Amino acid sequence: MQHLKRYIKYSVAALAIFGVTAPVALAQQTVRIAYVTSEVSPQHNQSKRFAEMIEERLPGQFTFRFYPNGQLGSEKTSLEQLQLGELEMANIVTPIMEADRSLEIFDLPFLFKDRDHARRALTPELRAHMRASIEKKADVEVLGIYENGFRHTMSRREIRVPDDMKGMKVRIAGGKLRQEVFRAMGANPTPIDWTEVFTALQTGVVDGAEAAIYGLYEAKLYQITPHLSLTNHAYAPSFLVASQDFWKKLNAEQKKAFEEAGQELVTWSFDFSERSEAQQLEEMAKYAKINKVEFEKFQAVTAPVHDTYAKQHGSEWLDVIRGAVR
Repeated sequence: MQHLKRYIKYSVAALAIFGVTAPVALAQQTVRIAYVTSEVSPQHNQSKRFAEMIEERLPGQFTFRFYPNGQLGSEKTSLEQLQLGELEMANIVTPIMEADRSLEIFDLPFLFKDRDHARRALTPELRAHMRASIEKKADVEVLGIYENGFRHTMSRREIRVPDDMKGMKVRIAGGKLRQEVFRAMGANPTPIDWTEVFTALQTGVVDGAEAAIYGLYEAKLYQITPHLSLTNHAYAPSFLVASQDFWKKLNAEQKKAFEEAGQELVTWSFDFSERSEAQQLEEMAKYAKINKVEFEKFQAVTAPVHDTYAKQHGSEWLDVIRGAVR
C-alpha cells in the first residue's frame, strides 16, 4: 500500500512538472430567468424550451430557475437587475422597447396582417439589426426576439369595422401611442389594472378589453364577454436577454451554445404560439362568438401613426415589413 501511495504521489508531481493536469469538471451554474407573465404565456414556454436546448448541448453545466408572474419584480426591475449584474436572464418586452425607441415599430397598429406575415417580415437580417441596436442602448446580450402573440379585442358587441368601436370603453395596456390608436378608431381607451378587468367587464365599467389570446384565455374573459374580434391590432415580440456580467463569465463553447439555441428558438416560438392559440380559441368558441375584421379599413384610419414613426426613426424597417405582405 505504501508503494502505491508513493507511486501516485510521484506521478502527480511528474504531471505537474511537465505541465500536464487532469481535466477539471466545470462547476454547474445557476441561471435565473425572470418574466412577468404566467405559465400559460409564450414567454414562460420559450424560457423552458431554451433551458432544454442548453441542457441538450451542454449537459449538466447549468441549472435553470424560472420566475414567472413577476416573482422577482416588474419588467423594469428585471432590466435594472440585468444591467447591475444581479440577475442572469429575463424574458421581457416593454423596458427593451423603451430603451430603444426604434422598437416602437412594434407598437404601430395593424402593421402585421397575420402570423405568416410576421414570419416572413422578421427575417434573420432584420432581427440582427434589432439585436445590435438593443445591445447598444439597453446594455444587455440579446439571445432572441420571439413571437409573443397578436393583441385582440373582447367586447360586448361585435367589431368588424372601425365604426363598430365608436363610443366603446376599452381597457387597454400600453402608453400614449396605443391610446391614440384606439381614439382614432372612435373608442374611449380606459386604463385599468389587469387584475380588475374581469369585474370591470362584468359590471359594465368597460365595454371591452384588448390583450393577447393567452391573456384573454387565462383571465376567462370569454365566460362573461360575448364577442372576441380578431383585430390583430398590435404584435408584440418578447426579448430573451442576458446580463453582460453573466455573458462574460461564459466560455466560448457555452456562448456558442446559447447563441445557437437562441436563434433556433425563433421558429419554435412561432409554432408554439400557433398551436396554443388554436387550442385556446377552440375552448373560447364554446362561450363567445369569434370573428375576423376588415383589416384594411383599420389600417386606413390609423395610417398617420405610421407616418409619425417614419419621420422619427426612418422607414427602413417599415419598408421590410410592408414588403413581406402577400
